[in-house]
Amino acid sequence: MRNNYLFTSESVSEGHPDKVADQISDAVVDLFLSKDPEARVACETLTTTQKVVLAGEIRGKGIMDEDGQWAPGVREEIEQVVRSTVREIGYEQEGFHWETLDFSNNLHPQSAHIAQGVDASGNKDEGAGDQGIMFGFAVDETPDLMPATLYYSHKILERMARDRHSGAAPFLEPDAKSQVTLRFQDGVPAAATAIVVSTQHGKGYDEGEKEAELKAYVRRVVADVLPAGLLSDETVYHINPTGSFEIGGPDGDAGLTGRKIIVDTYGGAAPHGGGAFSGKDPTKVDRSAAYISRYLAKNIVAAGLAKRCTIQLAYAIGVPEPLSLYVDTHGTGSVGDAAIEEAIMGMQELGGLTPRAIRTHLGLNKPIYQRTAAYGHFGRTADGDFFPWEKTDLAEKLKAALAG
Repeated sequence: MRNNYLFTSESVSEGHPDKVADQISDAVVDLFLSKDPEARVACETLTTTQKVVLAGEIRGKGIMDEDGQWAPGVREEIEQVVRSTVREIGYEQEGFHWETLDFSNNLHPQSAHIAQGVDASGNKDEGAGDQGIMFGFAVDETPDLMPATLYYSHKILERMARDRHSGAAPFLEPDAKSQVTLRFQDGVPAAATAIVVSTQHGKGYDEGEKEAELKAYVRRVVADVLPAGLLSDETVYHINPTGSFEIGGPDGDAGLTGRKIIVDTYGGAAPHGGGAFSGKDPTKVDRSAAYISRYLAKNIVAAGLAKRCTIQLAYAIGVPEPLSLYVDTHGTGSVGDAAIEEAIMGMQELGGLTPRAIRTHLGLNKPIYQRTAAYGHFGRTADGDFFPWEKTDLAEKLKAALAG
């Protein structure tokens, strides 16, 4: 591992067109899971100028039957959820308005050939909803055990969104992006060398005093969010570097579900298996196995067994047990990586890391997903049923299993 280097991660706001799509897809997942905890959902969303389009496959009691007939009132509920999601984000613009946008619902029944491989039957346990590889990661750079570059990129935009919603920054519009570059010295964040923030804004905030007001506001947010020791006179700021940013969101660029997978995970500081999360029910291991991988990696670091940890899981569609478990503590572990792998697979409460065992252990068959669809799925605070994969309740058990 290199000890001295520059590293950069980016984030995007809840109003970014791809994140609008993610939030809509997860709002639909939550709606369906509230009706049937065993619902199968694969909901993709397209957003563009004054338009939202849903497509994908679903199944669930009280939602849709095998012939594709909707239960009474469900189609109307879906449209209501879509429009309310756009309203909550804050889009009331000529090019994208929650009340007047054109909505198209193209969801249809799940393939029977997929269902037969996934469903439990006889002595067969429920299989994985798809093949694939999933990664989890944790590092001791921040209190939430996340990569610092991504952590601060998220925090900048979260703060700006709160100020926009509260009215403290009325010149802000929903679409925004951030990027943080840190210099690492001896493997530890030492200085912020560059901060990039591009934010959609009200009319006139691209010149003169209004532009100066916006840029001064962004610098104050950065100063509040980043530790003082990381900022200096040598930190370079790029705030709305292209100039005007009045047209944004789906009116400025089309959005699609699942296009911000690096923003959703670890900002490029760890591998990614390629599968998106939003719009998928937790039988899809793209989602649930990525969550349990983060949970395991975070608990390993929280237990003091390593300063940095990457975990990979792999699955085959229709097969319950994982094909492989791989642990890499990048030379920072206090015990061997193979010993950690053995300890994980020996924990009865994890149930062999089958899809159903993962969902049972983390409590994933609940409408908890819309909150994950902006500002990252990881590094969030476990709160009741929400973000259970961020708990560190396994740390002491891992330490005990590896003692001696």
